[in-house]
Amino acid sequence: MVRFPEADGRGIDAMPDGVLGHILGFLPAEDAVRTSVLAPRLRHLWKSATGLRIGCRDEDEPRPMKENQEFVDRLLLRQGTPLHTCEIRLGEIQADDMWRANFWVRHAIQCCKARTLKVKISSDYYSLLLDNLPLVSRHLTKLELHCVVLRNSSLDFTSCPALEVLQLNRCGLWKAKKIVSNSLKHLEIIWCCINDAYPDPSRVHICAPKLQSLHIDDIMDIAPMLDRMPSLVKAFIRLTEWCADVCAKLDDPDCTDCLCEVCDSPGNADRGGTSCVLLNGLSEAKSLVLISTYPSLIIFKGDLRWCPVFNNLKTLLLNDYWCVPDNFHALTSILEHSPVLEKLTLQLFSEGPKHNVELIGGFSVMGPLAATISKHLDTVEIKCEVVDEKVLKVLEFLSSTYNICFSFC
Repeated sequence: MVRFPEADGRGIDAMPDGVLGHILGFLPAEDAVRTSVLAPRLRHLWKSATGLRIGCRDEDEPRPMKENQEFVDRLLLRQGTPLHTCEIRLGEIQADDMWRANFWVRHAIQCCKARTLKVKISSDYYSLLLDNLPLVSRHLTKLELHCVVLRNSSLDFTSCPALEVLQLNRCGLWKAKKIVSNSLKHLEIIWCCINDAYPDPSRVHICAPKLQSLHIDDIMDIAPMLDRMPSLVKAFIRLTEWCADVCAKLDDPDCTDCLCEVCDSPGNADRGGTSCVLLNGLSEAKSLVLISTYPSLIIFKGDLRWCPVFNNLKTLLLNDYWCVPDNFHALTSILEHSPVLEKLTLQLFSEGPKHNVELIGGFSVMGPLAATISKHLDTVEIKCEVVDEKVLKVLEFLSSTYNICFSFC
């Protein structure tokens, strides 16, 4: 029988200060400060907490900023250890509080030396407008922003040489020209307004040469332009009806004033796009998910005029946007520019994540290998709700053009 040593009754008092500081860093700031009344030893220990979580009590929605600004001011001005994580959740922010909110963010980065900073504004609209100044920190490695407005200079992260992860959720990137970082490895842009510089919007360039993963989903206004990313491993791009890069002629063939830069509308005579917006920047990836949920979106189809070669691409997921009969030009173009592709998944007329029907296909042993696509293509998956006429056309095309046959899972 194993005997465990009896507890000496000291409990929390037996823990070293460093361990206690680490534990306190996981508590909401209000609770961490309250521990100061539990014992004389804990009176100032909260100042050494490695995490600072403002407005993060689970049972509460963040209060309006004016209600806790004095508490937060004192909290941030503490003289303690550098922060591993600083999380700031704020409720309503009035215009005259904007300077103070900016001060909190920059103080957490520059003075508290936070390595991870999370700023979330609980609002139905963008209520925190960051100063149009670069963030400066040699400690910051991860930045998460939710419902924050960033302008041109605040998207220049060259003064944050350790930054590797940037997550932007429901943010506004207004009148911005570039997102620049020489160190960034992982970038997420989800449900963000990419540019609001009407009547003459311009694309935001993403310049992050060390990026390894990219996730862009459900953006509003125009799509960003991707610079070359030689280290890219995987990317997820999903464009929806919120994206403004549409061709009006696809909805109305009689339209004569479309400015999509792709179709033959007279308005495009002097505006024809001359560069690849997304695909060229994705050309080094090993895994790609490319989804467009709105047929009139023109970005992917426009990029195919300069379709790059995806020399490293092993796995590819496309949706029905790429599978338009009768010539299946979009699907053909990307397959014939992916020489080492091993797995292709076509998600047809079904958003998932679960699908009623899954088909598995591969090259038929009864015929020759298709010479125009990857000889390494081992698996072709079809995921759909039902095998209807539209799905059958895709199956027939793959069979007749590339000698790919299917069976039910």
